[in-house]
Parts: sequence; C-alpha cells; structure tokens
Amino acid sequence: MVAAFLQSIEKIKLLQHSGQVLPCDLNSIFNCTNVLNAWQSSVFGFPNSLMCLTFFTIFASIGLVGLSGGNLGRRLRLSIQVIALLVLGFALWFLWQSIYRIHALCILCIFCLTGLLLVNWAWLRSNANDLPIGIRGRQLVKKAIAKDIDTLAWVALASLVAFAMLLQFNR
Repeated sequence: MVAAFLQSIEKIKLLQHSGQVLPCDLNSIFNCTNVLNAWQSSVFGFPNSLMCLTFFTIFASIGLVGLSGGNLGRRLRLSIQVIALLVLGFALWFLWQSIYRIHALCILCIFCLTGLLLVNWAWLRSNANDLPIGIRGRQLVKKAIAKDIDTLAWVALASLVAFAMLLQFNR
C-alpha cells in the first residue's frame, strides 16, 4: 500500500513538471519516470497506482476484519480472491509491458507486484476449503498447502518474473 501511495505522489509530480527526475530513478533500467510516462501506466485514464492503492486498501480492510475475529462470508472471501487474481493478472501484464515495451522498471511497481503475490497466496490458503472446484480439487489444493507446494508455486512465479527481467536487462 505504501509503494502504491508513493507511486501516486511520483505520478502527480510528473504531471505537474514533466521533465522532473524522480528519486526512484536509479539508472536506465530502474527508471520510474520512463514507466510512469508510458501510456500503460494510465490504462484506464487514471494512474494505475490509484487502482493499486484502492485494491490494497480493500484487501487490508477485509484482512483486518478477518484477523480481528469477524466472520467473513464465503461469497465475500471468494469474490475478494477473484479480484486479487484479476489485479495480479493486470500487474503481470503491466510488468511485461515495462520489461518488453517500455524497457524500464519501476521499483515501486515491483513492490506492488510482490504485495499482490502475497495477497493471492494468503487468500488461496484462507479459501482452500471453500473453492468452487469440487471435492477432489479442494483435496488437491489442501494437500498442496499442507506440503507448501502452493508457496513453491508462488515463488516459482516470482522467480519467472525475475528471470524475465534478467534476460531482458542483462544485455
């Protein structure tokens, strides 16, 4: 949530002064300015960071309700998990765009992606008993969770993203 907030501030700075160099511009690869100036950073007409900030606020709020002992209904939990998966899909698309189209990475975007991977990992574990995938599917998911295979899968996804970055920028 903090990374999305900081990214929103950086986007506002760029809108006010288009030639400004941002503090998160470390070099030609880690260059938030190039990423935030690209059309992909405002796909829906407003900065993607505002969308990220909104969804992280929702995820955190619902997570706090659950942690404080509140009863979260099955439909709400599964709906939030679907939203988290959709946002993760969007974040992966945006990172792909950053790597292969924009040719720069935003450190704050990478933090947001990491947060989304953690949110999706947690919702999968939380909803394992209620997933609408049949009894066998739920048993498979529960076995995978018991053996931490789900964690390995999320780490593998993160490693695949990191590998794509290395391949593109290690030239």
